[in-house]
Amino acid sequence: MIANLETLLAIKGTVNIGNELILLSDISKLPIPSEPRRSEHIVVGLCLQGEAHVTVDAKDRVLKAGQLMIIQKDRVTANFHFSDDIKGIAMIWTKEFFDDMVKDVKELSNLFLFSRMRAVVDLSEQEVNDVLTFCRLIQRKIKDTNNHFTHEIVQTLIMTLIYIVSNAIYRMQSNLMDGPNKRSQDIFVRFIKLVEEHFRQERRVGWYAERLNITSKYLSETVKQVSQRTPNEWIDNYVVREIRVLLRNTPKSIKEISEELHFPSQSFLGKYFKERIGMSPKEYRMK
Repeated sequence: MIANLETLLAIKGTVNIGNELILLSDISKLPIPSEPRRSEHIVVGLCLQGEAHVTVDAKDRVLKAGQLMIIQKDRVTANFHFSDDIKGIAMIWTKEFFDDMVKDVKELSNLFLFSRMRAVVDLSEQEVNDVLTFCRLIQRKIKDTNNHFTHEIVQTLIMTLIYIVSNAIYRMQSNLMDGPNKRSQDIFVRFIKLVEEHFRQERRVGWYAERLNITSKYLSETVKQVSQRTPNEWIDNYVVREIRVLLRNTPKSIKEISEELHFPSQSFLGKYFKERIGMSPKEYRMK
């Protein structure tokens, strides 16, 4: 994380929904760590003026005016530097909050996962204005404690904001699909779509390779080359996200969840989840 939640919430001009969403209207006030940090949340920054430099997973990134930077959860960030004239806004979402927002719109989740490959996204002038407009509306509505439907209004505004950002990512994805790595990109996108459709039943890389008419080794090499993640990591991402959503948003028992996701047993699901999250499903639900 760029800074801990308490530090961010203390910054003047910051609004928040609990610890799930933080909106910072002045990016220059963002506390900068002096050493590499692994991001605990999804960080989205929009640059309006000047430049921001940061290393994401050992790759140098430059954010310029009219560009959006998306730092996904678990990315390692370091070497932050803002130009003296930097202006912009930043949004910090927990992974659970984002997953809850897009749980019924798989394409949006897919696009944000795709953005792991390209942390910086170009926005049109209209998209920049739209992002600013909705961020200001979100700030205003979060502060509106007299409106009975404040929470629902804020959720709708955030969802619209996610659609605006996703459209820019979709445009970037389409352009990359026409480049020299078109076959690799095509395999990756087809693999992700298959995972979205079948992760509840299938977690074997070989099964997906067979459906794509390629070898498991070639699938692994291609997915790793395109996304810097293995097929198993992508499959695990979808499975763990689904378990989290079911634990948070449904009254289903852990046994029912294990059956729904075709785990051999409840204990197998518990071990799988704890190895990846660091706590048991029961602990996660209570937390």
